[in-house]
Amino acid sequence: MKITTAKKGWGIVLLLLVILTGLAFYPLPAQEPIHYYERESGQIKTERVAGEKWLVWLYYNPVGEVTLWTLAKRKLVSSIYGNSMDQASSAKKIPPFIEDFDIDMSIAQKQEFNSFNDFFTRKLKKNARPVDTGANIVVSPADGKILAYADISNSDFIIKGYRFDVSSFLNDPELAPKFIHGSLLIIRLAPADYHRFHFPLNGTITKNKQIDGDYYSVNPYALRKKAEIFCLNKREYTLLSNPLFGEVVVAEVGATLVGSIVQTFEGSIVNKGEEKGFFKFGGSTVVLLFEKDKIRIDQDLLTNTEMGYETTVKMGERIGELK
Repeated sequence: MKITTAKKGWGIVLLLLVILTGLAFYPLPAQEPIHYYERESGQIKTERVAGEKWLVWLYYNPVGEVTLWTLAKRKLVSSIYGNSMDQASSAKKIPPFIEDFDIDMSIAQKQEFNSFNDFFTRKLKKNARPVDTGANIVVSPADGKILAYADISNSDFIIKGYRFDVSSFLNDPELAPKFIHGSLLIIRLAPADYHRFHFPLNGTITKNKQIDGDYYSVNPYALRKKAEIFCLNKREYTLLSNPLFGEVVVAEVGATLVGSIVQTFEGSIVNKGEEKGFFKFGGSTVVLLFEKDKIRIDQDLLTNTEMGYETTVKMGERIGELK
């Protein structure tokens, strides 16, 4: 009996479904845990990653990679999920999240929240993050884990073989040459971190720019697979002019499921430690770029980076000084 064309078609569809199902459950390669240096205690610790299995599946499973390319990195997905975190029903996620990641809520300005994003973008009590006010001191613009490079023209970035492309990152061929031999600091905010970002120095704002892009994760698991993420993702940056440090780029990079980057500062004159803005739900990153020979980055940050470790920092904490 001849098999009809329709039956052949269904057979092919069924075969594809079987193959895709098999690939979807294909064993994931073991990933090296994310170790970091805790600056306060001087200990090496292992990071607990929110959504770790999902993240590894997206970047290391064949079907996951297709999902990443077609859906997960797209603005629509991040926007939909981010908006869901604005709904009152999302507030039920707050208590288990606080417990799972041992978040210190005693320093938060309030304890009751209308939604998960209301909690996620919480403000801290005054003096919860002391700011080093020395004119020749640069402070961390956010809570997070930092990587530091004194001269990015001589440093492989994140993964050996990939060099940070200042021109692509800034998307400005006239501005980029000022920073090609400069210093780079990357502060990665995990979902459990305080998600408001601040100015690292006093100064005058001379430029603001928004660059559309994708929404890849900025977690080290993702960076190991796709190191150029910072030059592909949506990002915004401010050019800050300081009488001692010259021009400094303060940039915010979006990531998977980050609802949005919100700038809250007003005017053109800003103070060190002043709030610049906040990220809605999701982990993300703040990037600082300095001109050549302007900053002497703290040695522990440079040493830990060379050893392959991020270092924990708090907003307002010293990360470098005038060179």
